[in-house]
Amino acid sequence: MNTTEERIYTLQFFLLCLSNLLFSASFNMMLPELPAYLTHLGGADYKGYILALFTLMAGLSRPFSGKLTDTIGRVPVMIFGSLTCVVCSLLYPAVSTVFAFLLLRFFHGFSTGFKPTGTAAYVSDLVPATRRGEAMGVIGLFHTIGMSIGPVIGGWVSNQWGIIFMFRLSAVFALLSVVILIGMKETLANRQPFRLSLLRISRQEVFEPLVWPAVIVTFLIYLSYGAVFTVIPDMSDYLGISNKGAFYSFFTGSSIAIRLLAGKVSDKFGRIPILKISALVMAVAMVMIALSTSPWMLFAAALVYGVSVGMGSPAVTAWTIDLGNPQHRGRALASMYIAQEAAIGLGAYFSALLYHNLPGRFPITFYVTAAVTMVAPLYLFTVHPRSKALQA
Repeated sequence: MNTTEERIYTLQFFLLCLSNLLFSASFNMMLPELPAYLTHLGGADYKGYILALFTLMAGLSRPFSGKLTDTIGRVPVMIFGSLTCVVCSLLYPAVSTVFAFLLLRFFHGFSTGFKPTGTAAYVSDLVPATRRGEAMGVIGLFHTIGMSIGPVIGGWVSNQWGIIFMFRLSAVFALLSVVILIGMKETLANRQPFRLSLLRISRQEVFEPLVWPAVIVTFLIYLSYGAVFTVIPDMSDYLGISNKGAFYSFFTGSSIAIRLLAGKVSDKFGRIPILKISALVMAVAMVMIALSTSPWMLFAAALVYGVSVGMGSPAVTAWTIDLGNPQHRGRALASMYIAQEAAIGLGAYFSALLYHNLPGRFPITFYVTAAVTMVAPLYLFTVHPRSKALQA
């Protein structure tokens, strides 16, 4: 249930932010190192599956996390997501074949299938609707900080002590996220005890139909994310950047700088104007990556890309909550996240196909990504206004 006060910066809120940071750092610290690890196992041609399988499971699990968020509570769903990271991080060193790696990567997707759904629903319970964009910007800010420090820590630790130690450190970060969540007060009224029947999902429980506009925009803007996280590690190496996490530091740094302001602006002027600008800037960033021939050109593109994500992410999350039924908040958020995971997975898969481990194909990979991203502002400027007029 929503509070009626205008305060959002409570102890509960900041504890949730800290848990989000640790969770984000846990699974992001391994991302720059996984392509090389998979290559070491003999799976160089399967790099596109690193994100694709992860996001496939995350997407498949969203209807379950949405339903459980609306029934057993927000906190249990968040704890399950973080615990998945703990277990999977500890299991990576044990895999010795490409198939085992990809299977573990698939099940690791349960983590982001559950934790963000519970987190966004918890935040929306805590804060008033008039400050929803700001709150989503702040919680996303901590997620982004984790995303920023994670790859840098992972790259440094892997270089200093090896990738096995890095996997163990990832598990420690996720476990600390769980410790914080255990003592948090549940915000869902009329909770139900868990029972197996809750895992039966009807067709109506997969998507919240009221949030289709936000789902479409989410899908279009997150395709680029899959391409960036799949191809940029190899592009960084090709351009002579020793720490493959450096791109993500620039990207998340600019995202951090813009998130809070963008969330407040979306509360005042609306979600759609912010999303239009965000998508346009994102397309520009993809073109900049395509044109990059030096580390600093790539870092400049990372800064622009971070601005676009920092603007768009809190706005589309708040828009989803605005559009959805309050009684089905978990389902609404799960619908948005299904689109996000599908986009990241497909973006990762098709960008890997376009790139095909050939440095000469870096430009075409990101030109195509820019063209697809441009469909989002076109939708918001043309199709979405007409659909609203027809419903009026």
